[in-house]
Amino acid sequence: MFYAVLGFLLGFSIPYLARRFAKFMPATFAYALYRIFTPNKTVSKQKRLSNIKYLKLRNRYFMRSLGWAITTSAILTLNSLVLSNSEAPWIAFFIFLLLLLMEIDNRIMYLPDILTSPLLIGGFAYATFAGNLLGQDIPSSTANSALGAIFGYLIPVIASLLMIKRHPDNMGGGDIKILSAIGAWFGLTNIPFVVLLSCPIFAISCYINKQKQGAFGPSIVIASLIMLFLLEY
Repeated sequence: MFYAVLGFLLGFSIPYLARRFAKFMPATFAYALYRIFTPNKTVSKQKRLSNIKYLKLRNRYFMRSLGWAITTSAILTLNSLVLSNSEAPWIAFFIFLLLLLMEIDNRIMYLPDILTSPLLIGGFAYATFAGNLLGQDIPSSTANSALGAIFGYLIPVIASLLMIKRHPDNMGGGDIKILSAIGAWFGLTNIPFVVLLSCPIFAISCYINKQKQGAFGPSIVIASLIMLFLLEY
């Protein structure tokens, strides 16, 4: 019940946080934290409420927040059923940051360092203090976490170099950093599967949206969540 409520509250905040990040990125961590909790008010409340377009956008924004709340609540609840009490908070942190990055990348095609860096640090901390990696129970988890982060960085870099002549903008720096951070959570063994799985997911997304390019971050997040559930269940 706790993770259902926590997931609902965290998920409901995702569109708001993504919207705030979209307004002041790139920024330092301190400035981002300041702007999240002290947004600029350029239009009075009375004018906003009298604007029909604003009211429609607000209703759509609320429904999007509700959708994220239900989705996050369901994911955290399912994970809490198969995880120990010591592991569940770590995975809740991992999932929330992934979903927030997914929404931000969808909105502005940018993955901020002030979120990918804590995700990377969290992966190292999880391997060190929890003593294992996602879906694994091995004694050398800290070293494996570091190797996963290194290979999570190197694999897309090498792939980008091979495709740079035909597709110079095939993968951004944010995509590489988030894969490195995810590698710290999954380790050396599983990060290649996340990379490989994200490619067909991205292709399907482009086909559905009838576009040749788009944000790659959401495909990485979906692939990571699929791998997480495959490893846990």
